[in-house]
Amino acid sequence: MVNRAPSINGDTVNGRTVQIHITTHGSDWYWTVTAVMVVSTMIILGLGFTKPRTHRIFHYITAAITLVAAIAYFTMASNLGWTPINVEWRRSGDVAGVNRQIFYARYIDWFITTPLLLFDILLTAGLPWPTLLYTVLMDWIMVISGLIGALVQSTYKWGYYVFGCAALIQIAWTVVFIGRKHAYALGSDVHRTYLICGCWTMFLWLLYPICWGLCEGGNVISPDSEAVFYGILDILAKPVFGALLLWGHRNIDPGRMGLTIRDYEEGASTAAPGVAATRSGGRFSFAHRGHKEKAAEGTNGVGHTNGVNEPTPGATTGANGTTGTTQTPEQAV
Repeated sequence: MVNRAPSINGDTVNGRTVQIHITTHGSDWYWTVTAVMVVSTMIILGLGFTKPRTHRIFHYITAAITLVAAIAYFTMASNLGWTPINVEWRRSGDVAGVNRQIFYARYIDWFITTPLLLFDILLTAGLPWPTLLYTVLMDWIMVISGLIGALVQSTYKWGYYVFGCAALIQIAWTVVFIGRKHAYALGSDVHRTYLICGCWTMFLWLLYPICWGLCEGGNVISPDSEAVFYGILDILAKPVFGALLLWGHRNIDPGRMGLTIRDYEEGASTAAPGVAATRSGGRFSFAHRGHKEKAAEGTNGVGHTNGVNEPTPGATTGANGTTGTTQTPEQAV
């Protein structure tokens, strides 16, 4: 079957014709990556349905990553989602011309999927939400800086490149050092899964700035070669990453990472270890507790409120969990 997408959608956008653009070969490769992403999404969702609904969080996040990537690659394979930008350095050969095809669809993909990748990794380590949200903010700074730099034709694009690389360094620091300590405290299986997925992702992410410098930044390699470079990185960073992550999580209860999720079919007493269940108005809410709080609960490790949030005046609780009543002198009379 002949790929007619480049000729149907053409090389002209908003009255401007691009000179350095993908050919049918580049489009064919983009279609291949699209197929990989679609098949990966279906497999991940299928595997998710073999798990209880309360254990599918990592399946859903990972499937969302590959689904968004599939839409982005469908767009680029169709020769859509791009704009022509004048190059800073004019070269000869495959990159000869005044302007270059810049796929902004790629950055929309990254803006959505890279935070989800970080959620997959950092939730595995059970990192606090403030740390997770700050890391996602750094990720957005990295992606937006790359997009703005790609759309700038002057040498000022490298300033945005520096901003993006600085944000990437902060992300790598959180994943490699801070997250690793949290994962270690959750057990050897969680730590092993985190190390594999975290190091794999950070290694691949460090290659993206190199690709950007050769493509959007320096206009060194052709858009077809750009398609292959980014496509291989995205396959390794998304479907392959997803396979490693889900395999590592196959026997890990999400409750160990503080991800206690209730299903409507479950009873109220299914709180995971380290999570206290309190009743108020017929509903149960879950709150994380530290090691010191759990140690102070007593020998049976469970704190009782007798269904009441506030203690009864004059009531005391013994070490064995029994409740007694202290009488005042007036009450004794």
